[in-house]
Amino acid sequence: MAEWGEKREVMRNYDCLATAYDAQYAEEQNEKMKAALSSIHIKEDSFALDLGCGTGLLFEHVGSRVKLLVGLDLSTKILKEAKKREKRFSNATIIRADADFTPFPNETFNVVFAITLLQNMPNPLSTLHETKRVSKRRSIIVVTGLKKEFSQDTFTKMLKMAELKISIMKTNDQLKGYVAICRKP
Repeated sequence: MAEWGEKREVMRNYDCLATAYDAQYAEEQNEKMKAALSSIHIKEDSFALDLGCGTGLLFEHVGSRVKLLVGLDLSTKILKEAKKREKRFSNATIIRADADFTPFPNETFNVVFAITLLQNMPNPLSTLHETKRVSKRRSIIVVTGLKKEFSQDTFTKMLKMAELKISIMKTNDQLKGYVAICRKP
């Protein structure tokens, strides 16, 4: 029950930040997305999931490159902002749900993004297990972790504990964290 209290607090914070989020964080978020996308090839018939989609910034990067793009977030107000981007893509949709308990069957997505999500979750390892559950075999899973929340060693160990195979790990000062390109074995 304590975990839900933590999630509710994060949700309230993002509800308050929703209209100002892009002005404050878009540049940093776009850098993470570009770093990830420069290292992966997404097939046109892919089903992609953006866990913790926020204002839908990822839609602009992959919306025209996939068959289906689903953005999922718990914050109602931030999803209102995402709705503005979602409208530009006929293949995109947003869903209000918990990243730890997604409403999808096993092995639904070819590509899953969890950008700036884990530090907001009470049990990041549980979130990674759910991410893995909804990912198809050999899917691409992009995960980021903020340096102020995770050391690179801790972040790497967590990904390995979730039994994700790390293909590439990127970090620099602009990213303010780690961008891991992983595969589900």
